[in-house]
Amino acid sequence: MRIVILGAGESGVGSAILAQKKGFDVFVSDNGIIKEKYKEVLNKYTIEWEENGHTVSKIENADEVIKSPGIPDKVEIIKLLKNKNIPVISEIEFAGRYTNAKKICISGSNGKTTTTSIIYEMFKNAGLNVGLGGNIGKSFAWQVAEKQYDYYVLELSSFQLDGMYQFKADVAILMNITPDHLDRYQYNFQNYIDSKMRIIQNMDKNGVFIYWNEDPIIQEEIKKRDLKSKNSPLLLPFSDESSFEIGAFLENENIVIKYLNTEFSMLKNDLALKGRHNTYNSMAAAATGLADGISKQIIRESMTRFAGVPHRLEEVLKIKEVLYINDSKSTNVNSAWYALESMKTPVIWIAGGVDKGNDYSMLHALVQEKVKLLICMGVDNTKLNQEFKDMTEIVNVRSMEKALEAAYYYAEKGDTVLLSPACASFDLFENYEDRGDKFKQGVRNL
Repeated sequence: MRIVILGAGESGVGSAILAQKKGFDVFVSDNGIIKEKYKEVLNKYTIEWEENGHTVSKIENADEVIKSPGIPDKVEIIKLLKNKNIPVISEIEFAGRYTNAKKICISGSNGKTTTTSIIYEMFKNAGLNVGLGGNIGKSFAWQVAEKQYDYYVLELSSFQLDGMYQFKADVAILMNITPDHLDRYQYNFQNYIDSKMRIIQNMDKNGVFIYWNEDPIIQEEIKKRDLKSKNSPLLLPFSDESSFEIGAFLENENIVIKYLNTEFSMLKNDLALKGRHNTYNSMAAAATGLADGISKQIIRESMTRFAGVPHRLEEVLKIKEVLYINDSKSTNVNSAWYALESMKTPVIWIAGGVDKGNDYSMLHALVQEKVKLLICMGVDNTKLNQEFKDMTEIVNVRSMEKALEAAYYYAEKGDTVLLSPACASFDLFENYEDRGDKFKQGVRNL
């Protein structure tokens, strides 16, 4: 059987290693330049590869194709494969076939990386044999090929979910669904919703579905999909507004989690991560721990000690009594809303990048209340300028260096300079990590 892999990043190379170990004829094709570290790995395993373009004759004879999540369905090579009825799947679908480990899967428009990281740390603290993968950490397929984990904690983007068909999560966590990546979903929000809801496909009564109770989209989808039938997964909602017989909620400033015959509680103020969004992340993580039988002591210790993830409301430095915060992982409007909502001082807000069909209206009240200057950092800042021109002063720049120069010039004692772009990074940076790293280095250079 011939397996072709499109894209030779972490996901693609991991898939190639697993496919070769399972005895397939493997070919890797990347339309761009493959990083040297991945070329070395492919050569080490004697896996055939090409870069800077796709040789169609070497791809169209595949029995199955594993596609990088970064490749949209609209590109010609994917259209060709689909016209020939050649299955195109994700790394997650492929790797899931070759492990019996328990799979804890986390998705959502916001909060998934933090929640995934807390759960992973909690499982490690409990002494469990656990791997971290998906949209974070090492390639899931690579780990399945070379490790023997009992648990996998997987952060799943909508792009990864799109290529999953038979894969089944044991625990599925859905933080929220707000408009994002609409440029990849024909600017149709329902298409994106359907993608996110794939996280629970194939689940049965032995599974657990953890979700934010106040999300109207999720509630509507639960009704539409009849998720309260006897063969559905156990529903475990979390909320700071409601209480449940089974679920996570706030009660007198305590986080309370009820799961079957077990109850866990701790003071909200004892959480290591502050802010309303992090209360949700911590609730979802703690509920996962309780559902997986982790001791209350380990759950509590994990919640109180977790240090946070890079590029997510990461305090960098205070310079002349101005605090600089790196929230480069804010790649959509909802994420920027949480960042601005958590600010307690006047804000110089650095935003912009590749607009994904964003609706900025939900930010209007926060911008009027908190933002004294908006620094638009992108190749095309037109939409941000039009949206906020009557609400705050605006400066336009095309580099991180110029953005920080402007911020430093305008900032006054007690202000916060917040990088929370609400957009993808690919116009000026390699990825959101590169954007965040350049922000942090630039701040240190001030």
